Amino acid sequence: MKNTHYQKYGLKLNLLILSLVFSSILAAQTVFSEYSGIVIDGNTKKPLEAVSLIILNENLSTVTNSEGEFVLKIPNQILNPRLVASYLGYKNFMISLSELQDNKIKIELYKAVTELSEVNISAFKNAKALVERVFENKAERLQNESVIMTAFYRETIKRRKRNVSLTEAVVDIYKEPYTSRDEDIIALSKARKSTDYKRLDTVSVKLQGGPYSTIYLDLMKYPEYIFTEETIPFYDFEFKDPTNIDNRNVYVVYFKTKDSGLNINYNGNLYIDSKTLALVSADYYLDLSNRARTKNLLVKRKPRDVVVYPLEANYKVDYKISGNKWHFNYANLNLTFKINKKRQLFNKVYTLSSEMAITDWEINTTDKKVKAKDRLKPSVIIADAISGFSDPDFWGAYNLIEPDKSIETAIEKIQKSIEREKARAEN
Repeated sequence: MKNTHYQKYGLKLNLLILSLVFSSILAAQTVFSEYSGIVIDGNTKKPLEAVSLIILNENLSTVTNSEGEFVLKIPNQILNPRLVASYLGYKNFMISLSELQDNKIKIELYKAVTELSEVNISAFKNAKALVERVFENKAERLQNESVIMTAFYRETIKRRKRNVSLTEAVVDIYKEPYTSRDEDIIALSKARKSTDYKRLDTVSVKLQGGPYSTIYLDLMKYPEYIFTEETIPFYDFEFKDPTNIDNRNVYVVYFKTKDSGLNINYNGNLYIDSKTLALVSADYYLDLSNRARTKNLLVKRKPRDVVVYPLEANYKVDYKISGNKWHFNYANLNLTFKINKKRQLFNKVYTLSSEMAITDWEINTTDKKVKAKDRLKPSVIIADAISGFSDPDFWGAYNLIEPDKSIETAIEKIQKSIEREKARAEN
């Protein structure tokens, strides 16, 4: 079997690429209450990253950062809001925010035990049959109407452990039905970005695609990047122990590329709701063990005398259920590269991370369209816009992913740099 279909689309993952060169819904809401807190494992007391936090019966949501911290802004017209925290493998936690004495919350989640008898895998001949059913039934299980989503996007580039570029943005996503071949459209609402070109030395590392780099991780909307009728036979699928999320039993299917057949090999786990047979979550990685084969992989443009070796490429996508339909909720990617320059003592390691969290959404009942001039292109590289870092109220009522300590430090350095530039200008 020829894998021309995969070759055509698989390499479109250069949406998650480097460009190497030398050198909305809530916006109108202004009256809100802000709640902040931390989510930890109730037994180990360790913080939990990417925990989903939603307001019950509303479309408002966010996720925790790498240190388990979160901030959630809730319009005051939502009366008696109840916060629900859910995380893969853990029991749900719910609290009425109106009962809190202050706006600080500490949430402890405890692991859920799922008995094998509770999840019937005998209904399927094998794990592959289950995965095929997931993609066949997406019209019934997923939000199959046009929706407008508000999302927070953050992108960081690090050299070793130092932040050299930080991008944050609120975007409006015009998401097409899952059965439609039309691609999603992104419009930029507001953004801020700062790049320390001195720390980048002689190489400028950029992530092409911006917010699209996370939108295209929606496997149910864009299965052509990994799973199609033609590419599924190139994977082995295996049932793992079931788990629980959002108080729902979940199948766990491990997938791995077979020894031959595909140019790009992915391995990982699919988490499938046992009741609706919808994809709940996926985490997977690119097999980079063959260094000669993966050299310069995912690179769109570079100088001739530069060689790029990808060291890690990890991806994650989550979905949430609203009513009886599932929708895209969160995605992240982490790429690590080693960059060598020929005939020079030049060996730098860079890590690119981007994540997107849906913070609000509504059905596009009026068939609202985005003007061509307002659309972000899938090839976009967001331009530097440093002024937003000097405004403490830059995000207003928008919800965002709380920055972890390293990002907070980077923001503080940017703010100090702005103050120094202002002082120089005044003198």
